[in-house]
Amino acid sequence: MAKKPTQTKGSVAETSPNLVAERVEQLKALFPEAISEGKVDFEKLRQSLAAIVDDQPERYSFTWAKKKDAIRLLQTPSRATLVPARGESVNFDTTQNLFLEGDNLEILKLLYKSYARRVKMIYIDPPYNTGGDFVYPDNFADPLDTYLKLTGQKDDNGNHLSSNSETNGRHHSAWLNMMYPRLFVARQLLCEEGLIFVSIDDQEQANLQLLMNEIFGEENRVAIISWEKRYTRSNNARMFTSVKDSIVVYRKNAALDYLREDRTEKSDSIYSNPDGDPRGKWTSVSYVNPATKEKRPNLVYAIENPITGEKVAHPTHAWKYEKAQYQRHVTENRLYWGKDGGFKYPRFKKFLSEVSAGMVPVDLWHHKESGTTDEGSKELEALIGKNIFDNPKPSRLIKRMAKIATEPDSDDIILDFFSGSGTTAQAVLELNREDGGNRRFIMVQLPEKTKEKSPAKQAGFDTIADIGKARVRRVIDRMNEKKNGELPLKGLTTFEDLGFKVFKLVESNFRQWTGVEERDIEKYLETMELFIDPILSGWDAENVRYEVALKEGYSLNAESEELTGIKPNTVHRVTDKKKDQFFYISLDSKFDLQTVKALEREQGLARDDLIVVRDVALTDSLANNILQYCRLKTL
Repeated sequence: MAKKPTQTKGSVAETSPNLVAERVEQLKALFPEAISEGKVDFEKLRQSLAAIVDDQPERYSFTWAKKKDAIRLLQTPSRATLVPARGESVNFDTTQNLFLEGDNLEILKLLYKSYARRVKMIYIDPPYNTGGDFVYPDNFADPLDTYLKLTGQKDDNGNHLSSNSETNGRHHSAWLNMMYPRLFVARQLLCEEGLIFVSIDDQEQANLQLLMNEIFGEENRVAIISWEKRYTRSNNARMFTSVKDSIVVYRKNAALDYLREDRTEKSDSIYSNPDGDPRGKWTSVSYVNPATKEKRPNLVYAIENPITGEKVAHPTHAWKYEKAQYQRHVTENRLYWGKDGGFKYPRFKKFLSEVSAGMVPVDLWHHKESGTTDEGSKELEALIGKNIFDNPKPSRLIKRMAKIATEPDSDDIILDFFSGSGTTAQAVLELNREDGGNRRFIMVQLPEKTKEKSPAKQAGFDTIADIGKARVRRVIDRMNEKKNGELPLKGLTTFEDLGFKVFKLVESNFRQWTGVEERDIEKYLETMELFIDPILSGWDAENVRYEVALKEGYSLNAESEELTGIKPNTVHRVTDKKKDQFFYISLDSKFDLQTVKALEREQGLARDDLIVVRDVALTDSLANNILQYCRLKTL
């Protein structure tokens, strides 16, 4: 008996997901009564929310010029794709690390379907908006088109990279419009217990905090860290000189409610063992209560110095513990009266062995523990040359964040979408070496041109992205050299990932429908004929497979394997092991049902499995026959 098709043929998405449509679906699940014919009925939503709706004309809000344009920009799906650059990569076929070259907003949109709720930590060091450092495409109408012209992939019609000069009347608004959509999409990538760290100086720190409150929620602000970026003052300043930057820290939501950082030698140095206690090193704290006798009369009693035999009561204050607890402390040898009993009042012993594995993080990071910008410059100079990149962050700074936000053995993903010189990648690679971790990085960098006659240009770096890639290669070379000169580490069972895949942002492999400007039936038919096969001429099979995988929600680390035993068509199986999913794809111009039967026989093809085929390779009859075996999508 013939199988019946379980569903109709679908199409592979031509763009990244529509974030608005997805949020409407989420709203529909919570308030179905507020959705009518696919539209939000705000009056019904207002009625559903009742008393918690704030409809007063004067209420707290944060806004700026062209904010609505920035919101529309983040809501516009990307029609771009990412293509592999194997020649610029290191260990492309085995690494899980990624270096993505292109406009970060377009790339974040492309990553959304594959990486939503998968990133454990985000660190960014965005432009500080000091006038000369804010260099991003400034076209709200079509950011991809602007990017393609900037990078020479399309003819230049006047669009250009622009610095956000302080003479611009909307200096702060322009910066906020650049940051808002990027941070909004980035939040969607964070896992439920994820953290984001953002470096900033005083120029935009206040605005950034308000922006983060709006996107992440004020209740999810974790800390505003003051980082001592330098420890010498500049006497050239007319007023104050700045020796610190801020690092704004937010969590995804309340699922993250506990943070610790590693103990340091300094924190452990206060522990000693002057009385030879068999429980090991300890430190002591006062036994005297800050409260007075009048406020805590139940904690007032006489205690005895066991060495001198003298009974002691504090003249003005109570003790910290009730008498029964005090007696337990005596029995447990918890009270220290000093050498030969010389202390007037006892101190309470706290043993190092009883202290939790980590310490509560603080919001003041000194240069001795976290490095300086000068240290960051020297790190980069040792790798690729002097004065190549201005003010890179030290790797110690990002390592400290990563130790707080991630676990060594959890395959945590660390994303940096303003990656600059690549400090974050270096920090991840080196930290994994130090603690045997499996962290992975995703670096995103705009291929901003280096200045003519600059040290970077003279050293052969045409773009900032080139600097970042060169740095990561050199870090890997150095780590391999060190590894080859040492004995294998005992007990090391995990694969050390010393590599990275490079992908570059380009136009989609698929023709995009833009309509027909002229009301001419011939022109319309001519345009429609182009979409009989929407794959653009000159396409590359690997690039198409990556685009299909990305838009189907597969990561850029998905593996593609040609199934040599399947005939008569060429078929690849694309597998994302992390998400435990796969699909089959054939890009042949003609497709045969015998291929499907071979997949069923050799690969166990099931009804829920997906095969992707070019639409031009099918007839309606063949498509219906394929649907008897599996799901089908076409290009």
